Amino acid sequence: MVVWMLALAGVVVIAITADPSQSIAWIGLTAAVCTIATLAIQIGTGRKEGYVDRVTASIVGTIVVLGVATGIFVLAGLA
Repeated sequence: MVVWMLALAGVVVIAITADPSQSIAWIGLTAAVCTIATLAIQIGTGRKEGYVDRVTASIVGTIVVLGVATGIFVLAGLA
């Protein structure tokens, strides 16, 4: 859930600051940062049980957030 909020914060920053021709590239960078954050958080917990499920849920949620944002950017002309 924390990583989903990171993705949402990234989308807001992209919408406010990015050049529209570069917004899709920044979405990709945000996905990469969220993936690294997911792995760091999950490794930091030290729990082995459910690791794959937690990482999968975190990354899928991030991709959903970024996918919806990409659609909104395209419809709004920000991409």
